[in-house]
Amino acid sequence: MNIQIINTGSELMLGRVLNTHQQWLCRQLADRGYQVTRQVAIDDTGVAIQQAVREALAVADLMIVTGGLGPTSDDRTRDLIAQLLGRPLLEDPAVVAHIDGFFSGRQRPMPASTRVQALVPEGAMVLANAHGTAPGLVMDATRAGRAASLLIMLPGPPRELRPMFADQVVPLILKRFPLETTFVCRTLKTTGLGESMVEEKIAPRLQALTEAGLDLGYCARNGEVDVRFVARGHAAGASVAEAERITRGLLGDAIFGSEDERLEDVVVGLLRERRETVALAESCTGGFIANRLTNVPGASAVLLGGLVTYSNEAKEKLIGVQAATLAAHGAVSEATVREMAEGVRRLLGATYGVAVTGIAGPGGGTLEKPAGTVWIGVATATRTISLRQFNAYDRETFKYVTSQQALDILRRGAGRGT
Repeated sequence: MNIQIINTGSELMLGRVLNTHQQWLCRQLADRGYQVTRQVAIDDTGVAIQQAVREALAVADLMIVTGGLGPTSDDRTRDLIAQLLGRPLLEDPAVVAHIDGFFSGRQRPMPASTRVQALVPEGAMVLANAHGTAPGLVMDATRAGRAASLLIMLPGPPRELRPMFADQVVPLILKRFPLETTFVCRTLKTTGLGESMVEEKIAPRLQALTEAGLDLGYCARNGEVDVRFVARGHAAGASVAEAERITRGLLGDAIFGSEDERLEDVVVGLLRERRETVALAESCTGGFIANRLTNVPGASAVLLGGLVTYSNEAKEKLIGVQAATLAAHGAVSEATVREMAEGVRRLLGATYGVAVTGIAGPGGGTLEKPAGTVWIGVATATRTISLRQFNAYDRETFKYVTSQQALDILRRGAGRGT
């Protein structure tokens, strides 16, 4: 099956907007067993849009076009595709009523220009837009000597496209293009190991399965490596289950979750399960650990609070780091991070105190403590552990990787109990 996606928008070509459709649509299709054959991004010009659609029509069974369905002068996708296919545009009264209701429900006048969104190519099916005014459109596009392509046009804003695709387009695709074989995909999330190390540990033991048809893949990202198993056919489920069993045995607690789980989701879940709490003292991460934890629903049950003790004075006054410790060892040191973790745990009465201090760079480093040096500490009522890391990245990546390391130490501690 040939699936092609065309993302339109001059803003994409100028680098002003991140093309999130590229990843999201491919993931949605792949999770259901459909693999995208080709994906392109083009500007809003008529020549570019019609050429891309014409090329896709020659080979694609399913074609998804995003963007260009709105009311402004650069929203030209609907008009250009209708012209290419020789379909007249007809005003749909139901869409006009929807647009009018959208604005009246918000006590705003309906701009006359928005009515253009009610123009529908003859024979097209309308996909209702519950989050905006531009409807999606579905039509068959006839090709010489071949079955018609299914052509789907979706609005550009993700908050409109995503629910429309999930609720209305997916059922259409499943009905029009039923899968002939079973498809199983499973992803394990790991942290603390590099991509090459993960492969070295598991690939030899999975060789028999891969030779039998299992697709084994890796995806490295900041502080994490995903391991992906894909299989098709009647034995797909058993093959993926066996690959997961072997991999979990080899990687152990380097695996923190699966599918779309984030490390912070797992940490909050473990702490809630054990009825434990955490307090944070952050220096070099500037509150980023707290930010990640508070992005998880239910974090209020486990995160008692956090302090960004960026200066030495704040470390002393707020969490009780000794002036003598700072004078003797410096802010970025094992002694300081241990006192930070112990101090914030004691201050807020938490099960765990987590602290980080480091040199984000690019300046500020020395031969003994180069930029990228980090100390992480985790304290409980009975013990304190500390770990030195070297995260030589740009500042933003430095903060993320450091937060990942701190959360992982907390995860392993929470998993084993205090």
